[in-house]
Amino acid sequence: MPDDDNTPGKQNFWVQVARYSQLAFVLPAATMVGWLLGAALDRWLHTTWLYLVGLLLGIAAGFIELIRTAMSSETSSENK
Repeated sequence: MPDDDNTPGKQNFWVQVARYSQLAFVLPAATMVGWLLGAALDRWLHTTWLYLVGLLLGIAAGFIELIRTAMSSETSSENK
């Protein structure tokens, strides 16, 4: 009896679940990394505003990754 879990539709569903669930980690992680880098630069350069720049760049990077993932899944679903 063949294993039904290896059907192409089933694998594609789990690949999509993994792709979208990674966004739950990528967006906050990018924001945190940007903030931490900005705070480190603030300490190193003795400033008080670079953490905001890092925070904004981290948020932008997270949203760019969100858009890239959405666009890539949209184009892959159109190719079917």
